[in-house]
Amino acid sequence: MPIRVLHVGLGPIGAAVVGQVASRPGFKAVGAVDVDPAKVGRDLGDVVGLGRKLRVKVGSDLRAVVKATTPDVAVLCTNSSLKKVWPQIEAVLKRKLPIVSTTEELAYPWWNQKALSKKIDAAAKKAKVAVVGTGVNPGFTMDALPITLTGVCRDVTAITVNRIQDARSRRLPFQQKIGCGLTSAEFQAKAEAGTVRHVGLTESIAMIASALGWKLERVTDEIKPVVSKEGISSPLLTVAPGLVCGLIQDGIGYVGGKPLIKLHMEAYLGAPESYDSVDVTGTPNLSMKIAGGVHGDIATASITVNSIPRVLDAAPGLHTMRTLPIPGWANL
Repeated sequence: MPIRVLHVGLGPIGAAVVGQVASRPGFKAVGAVDVDPAKVGRDLGDVVGLGRKLRVKVGSDLRAVVKATTPDVAVLCTNSSLKKVWPQIEAVLKRKLPIVSTTEELAYPWWNQKALSKKIDAAAKKAKVAVVGTGVNPGFTMDALPITLTGVCRDVTAITVNRIQDARSRRLPFQQKIGCGLTSAEFQAKAEAGTVRHVGLTESIAMIASALGWKLERVTDEIKPVVSKEGISSPLLTVAPGLVCGLIQDGIGYVGGKPLIKLHMEAYLGAPESYDSVDVTGTPNLSMKIAGGVHGDIATASITVNSIPRVLDAAPGLHTMRTLPIPGWANL
């Protein structure tokens, strides 16, 4: 029998997850929820642009849809903020459903949001199901991948990860999240408010430190804009000269007073080279580079779907990508 999936949130990532679930054997979309009135009441296949009907009507009431569709798992693709997503998590867990979510702050919430982490963990254990937050970043390139590489090391003394992206290939919400089209003053104001930034560097640093048994003392997360000199366009928007076309962000984790975990991210329209790299200082030293980088939108949808079987098999409670078996593509 295929795994019956409830889709909560039908933005670009949620839609990509639906596309994979609908096209890959072993999965079946049985329910969908979104807050957009323009999507509610329509067939899920039409809403996500699948080109065919899925015979699943999009609803607006999460509790009602869960009750009516009897899914095996819920996939939440709604918001980066764990506090905002918690009511959805709580509603799903009350129906005793396991959860895979792309909420960045859920990837490793034990450092920044201990109280809420304990609440989610307790609710999941009470429901006897597992919960995990995943994605390409956080969830893979800047945490699970470097952690996996350290498995061949006798000792590790530092980790540096770089993620450089030409954001022209990313979805519109991502381009907006990195500040494309803003003035420098607008960027600064939004960065201070926390509405322009990549969410997840702190979570990735905390996950790495936990995996290595390092006592993390503090984390810094600094952001600065990249300003377009000549103007640049993506298929989705145009940035005039002198306006922001993306950002550079650095997260640093301090252990024993030293900056042992360094995560560097550049995401802007027109970056000359896209790549992901990991450098592990230890015995042996390791240096890895993925030319072209890992495509963020495709990879996030893929690791979300590939994590579903792992969550179904996991012990009850709140998990992270370091406490689950490494997900891989499978033709179920």
